[in-house]
Amino acid sequence: MHRRSIVLSLLGSGLAAATLPARPEPAAALRFPFDHGAHPQTRIEWWYATGAMQADTRLFGFQITFFRAATGIASDNPSRFAARQIVFAHAAISDLAERRLRHDARIARSGFGVASAATGDAAVKLGDWTLMRDGGAAMSRYAVHAASERAGFAFDLVLQATQPVLLQGVDGLSQKGPRPAQSSRYYSEPQLAVAGTLTLDRQTAAVLGRAWLDHEWSDSILDPQAVGWDWIGINLDDGSALTAFRIRRRDGSALHAGGSFRGAGAATRNFAPGEVVFEPGRRWTSARSKASYPVEWTIATPAGRFALKALLDDQELDSRASTGSIYWEGLSELFDAGGARVGRGYLEMTGYAAPLTL
Repeated sequence: MHRRSIVLSLLGSGLAAATLPARPEPAAALRFPFDHGAHPQTRIEWWYATGAMQADTRLFGFQITFFRAATGIASDNPSRFAARQIVFAHAAISDLAERRLRHDARIARSGFGVASAATGDAAVKLGDWTLMRDGGAAMSRYAVHAASERAGFAFDLVLQATQPVLLQGVDGLSQKGPRPAQSSRYYSEPQLAVAGTLTLDRQTAAVLGRAWLDHEWSDSILDPQAVGWDWIGINLDDGSALTAFRIRRRDGSALHAGGSFRGAGAATRNFAPGEVVFEPGRRWTSARSKASYPVEWTIATPAGRFALKALLDDQELDSRASTGSIYWEGLSELFDAGGARVGRGYLEMTGYAAPLTL
């Protein structure tokens, strides 16, 4: 589910007009490659790629997310300056050797060749940051580029699908709360093979790794009782894929939960809300925001009981200057009940610095 305290902050500030639909249309089968592309008739949408990659023996995490938000300006407005869509993006590198998170963000209105999110297939750009898909209706191949002179990083990566698309929820309709309208269209592409280059402080190295991509769009926002969420997307070493999330109330209890598990070559097992339990463990407190984040978890699902541990405590992203939100998102490892490492992926936590204001 996850993500997007940023988009939600924009919605909460009134950027999306109340005249937009209150919920997704009745679920229709997702169609590819069409649904890899943008859905500008919906309020919010994101393409979210995370992964682990190595340069020789040095391990890095990476994240790049492109967001599209409708402004609510009427489609028949004749002005070329009418911003019907806003596109913004976040990119980050977790440098485990240096114990450092490098990150940057951008935002622009669509049009004029600066920012766009194409329909029909995934082709998103914001300045020179891009996520482009090819592969037709079959296996995806994404070309991803981001560069930040301010943060001292750049990456050019190819993410190649090794498995079919994974539909989250019921045929790609994922419930995000107790009410029927609290839902999104959502699919994942786990176990993407990564190859490319990573540049840090003008030093470039070849990298190889494994990634995960989520694409999600919706007209709904969170339940009024929700203050944030916890989410994981994990590529298991045996080729399986594990998703789990919970949406939290102010007291830390779960308002809603869900997820899925797909073994390599097997059918997807979707989780009911009562089948997913997040138990926080060791916490880390940010010196900047004063937020206290659980950086170790025990997570119980129908696929097993696991321990999750962040590989770097300080993977907090502060976007108050651009979108008003602070969240934690970083590379983590998954362990089975016997303590053996079984996978690696990303953990996201929102609403710890302050409740999401919708």
